[in-house]
Amino acid sequence: MSQITIKNAVKRYGSTTVISGLSLDIRDGELFTLLGPSGCGKTTLLRMIAGFNSIEGGDFYFNGERINDKEPNKRNIGMVFQNYAIFPHLTVRENVAFGLKNRKLDRATIARETDRFLDMMQIRQYADRLPENLSGGQQQRVALARALVIRPDVLLMDEPLSNLDAKLRLEMRQAIRDIQKEVGITTVYVTHDQEEAMSISDTIAVMRDGAIQHLGTPRDLYQRPGNLFVATFIGRTNILPGELRGGALVLPSGYAVEAPDWQDIPDQKVQVSVRPEEFVIGPAGAAGIPGTVVDSVYLGLNTHYIVDIGLEQKAELIRESTIDDEVVPGSQISLTVKREKINLFDQQGEHNLLRG
Repeated sequence: MSQITIKNAVKRYGSTTVISGLSLDIRDGELFTLLGPSGCGKTTLLRMIAGFNSIEGGDFYFNGERINDKEPNKRNIGMVFQNYAIFPHLTVRENVAFGLKNRKLDRATIARETDRFLDMMQIRQYADRLPENLSGGQQQRVALARALVIRPDVLLMDEPLSNLDAKLRLEMRQAIRDIQKEVGITTVYVTHDQEEAMSISDTIAVMRDGAIQHLGTPRDLYQRPGNLFVATFIGRTNILPGELRGGALVLPSGYAVEAPDWQDIPDQKVQVSVRPEEFVIGPAGAAGIPGTVVDSVYLGLNTHYIVDIGLEQKAELIRESTIDDEVVPGSQISLTVKREKINLFDQQGEHNLLRG
């Protein structure tokens, strides 16, 4: 197993700096996810850890050992790629055993370890099949078994589920989470899918333009995002204009939210993040933000509502479905917010005023 430390990493392509001065600590045995939109630098950073990309500045360490100049095959890493990258001419068993044979282990050890990981990945029954006779999910399990059987210090996974259909993605998410915990290997996982990241990760680093915007647990990122970018990237949210006046938040229509613990925050204009489930629907004319229901979508447990509150962007709400829902398109309602759940950002959206 291995702790990964990155200090002031720099990556350039010609005159373009993709990553500038990035530092990061990844704990031994954790499942750490690099999350962000396409082009944010997450795969570039993963490839620097793997040794596939050059390093223009900074230092990379595995358990205190600097690895900048180590060849990829000397770093004792396992890799799982988006396109599986398993050998089409080898059977499942031969694919899983490939790395062990390269390490020139004895035949009994190769057979024992191969069988162990075939069982762990639940693909023993496919051991004699060629990859062309496997489903996408089965092929990805083969790739994962092949990466883990060599007992690497670090497992690196680059968008491993993006080629699978929705149902298989859900199944493989749980499989990866369970297997990673069982093996206890330090894992760096790259994805652009925030739901995927939230469901499997111990820690998430949200990246944009080669820099980490927020580092924290899934719960921390969702409940107290560090800036407006993170709030809008993680889950869905409504952004409302507001103003802090003497510890009270004044929202559109003059609706004010009192909060004694906000007294120390200077008066200023703010941007307010309200998750869809953090709105409370009340009758027309009650205190709150007046609105008109534009649409509603019944999704079983919950119903989603789109509400016109007089702003350019309509509000999105979610609440538990009821048998006789009287809130229908055309309904006049009033919206209040759950004060303890909302987030306040400075007018530029760079800082969450409620963090620390």
